Amino acid sequence: MRVLHSSKRVAIVLALAALGYAQAQGTARSAAGAPEAGFQRDSLQEQIVAKERAGLDALKTGDLTYFAASTADNAIFVDERGPATKSEVVEHTAAFRLHDYTMTDVRFVPVSDDSGLIVYTLAESGASHGREFTAKVHVSALWQKREGKWQCVFSQETAAK
Repeated sequence: MRVLHSSKRVAIVLALAALGYAQAQGTARSAAGAPEAGFQRDSLQEQIVAKERAGLDALKTGDLTYFAASTADNAIFVDERGPATKSEVVEHTAAFRLHDYTMTDVRFVPVSDDSGLIVYTLAESGASHGREFTAKVHVSALWQKREGKWQCVFSQETAAK
């Protein structure tokens, strides 16, 4: 597996965020004064945050079938070990359980009518491969509706101080 240097990974994430921000600004300008524009953005954010929470809840209950189904086949996940494919993440989560989690400081960038980026801070506790843990991480997740179904196509976790 090819590993990107940290600066390249950061550049990719920043480019995605900038693209989403630019598209959101263009949409906001073109839809100025349209009352449904804010509603659509809020609805999109609510849908994506709900899907992210459902994925975390699946990790609490051990429902790897749901977790895998909500992850795109070509998804990329990035953490301190580097990038991982869907199959690698699903395999790793087989020995992972969340006991509790809290999402705070949720931010949202619409990317298109059927996709958006959320960024939030996650405080979590659980067990991973037989060891109890507590952690605080910053998470970014890009969700896209494909053939009527929401799927996570990218996710990154960065340890928080």
